[in-house]
Amino acid sequence: MDKWDVYKDASGQWRWRRTASNGNIVGASSQGYVNKSDCIENARRNGYTG
Repeated sequence: MDKWDVYKDASGQWRWRRTASNGNIVGASSQGYVNKSDCIENARRNGYTG
């Protein structure tokens, strides 16, 4: 099962990252978001169900 991380980057914007069980990053946001909710919305469009 893939692990999803929602985090703040160095510039203080929200991003998401999807990591496979073998440790490989298999998806990530292509931009930062000011609002965490916007970041999660984008992650859901990419398969996030949490």
